[in-house]
Amino acid sequence: MSRIVRPPGGPVSCWVMHLPVRLSTSFAVLLALSVCTAGRLQAQGDAGQSASSQQSTVQSQGSQEPSYGVYLPEDPLANVRYNNRYEVSLGFAYDHMKAGPTLLQGANLGGLDGDASYWLTRHWGLQASGRAYVGTSGTIPNDLNANGGDLEGPMVKQYFFVGGLEGLGPHNKHGDMTAHLMFGGVYGNFQKDLLGKQAGAFGFYYNQIAPAGIIGGTFDLNRSEHWVFRVTPDAVMTHYTYRYTPPSAATVSFAQYDVNFAISVGLEYKFTKIKRSTKKGNWVSGW
Repeated sequence: MSRIVRPPGGPVSCWVMHLPVRLSTSFAVLLALSVCTAGRLQAQGDAGQSASSQQSTVQSQGSQEPSYGVYLPEDPLANVRYNNRYEVSLGFAYDHMKAGPTLLQGANLGGLDGDASYWLTRHWGLQASGRAYVGTSGTIPNDLNANGGDLEGPMVKQYFFVGGLEGLGPHNKHGDMTAHLMFGGVYGNFQKDLLGKQAGAFGFYYNQIAPAGIIGGTFDLNRSEHWVFRVTPDAVMTHYTYRYTPPSAATVSFAQYDVNFAISVGLEYKFTKIKRSTKKGNWVSGW
């Protein structure tokens, strides 16, 4: 309870209530400070709630975006191995040859080249090749054309059937190089368009089967586990016999050895289900 104090000797009008006035002032200051602090805390709380709401919205939007995963490229050459037992190839072929021993003009022939390989070891195998070529050739000067002039551009053909040894050279999953040495025979058809005349009158060989050899190799570009793009350049050797009749002697025969260039471009297929053995100590083990 407040108490009114009168100063000694003073009038009643000078009485002052000291304690209530001080308390009222202090209470007002404290109330003002409380209101300010509460306003700041509320403002900070509202700002925090707004930021949290925005972050949640962004996260929810991000979670709604479609996920396509990680792209992992597939290597088509991952399973390329040089352990198959069998393989075959077929390509378009070119062969340069001379249809006779004294001809100045060479014949450019086109055809097909088919090969098959049987691998005995990792690096060595057996190869067989069958090749067919056809084209036209020039002749020596002659007057045997039915129209009274030189016979031009008669058709000639060659059919090779050879076999031999094949070796695997440098190789990796992208490609390889091989070498082969094959021997056998060749059938030459030179008299088809000679109007029934003797082949010697045009400077040609006569139709015959003759010894032949092929030395060369392949350049292979792997496209998958089974398929290979193949280029095969070769030196082609033939040993045809030539016959002609001199004016004052009997028919004379001699053999003509000839070397020409051939190349083919095509595809190879590897049969990968049957493998070469990998057992050491066996000469057909693959080592």
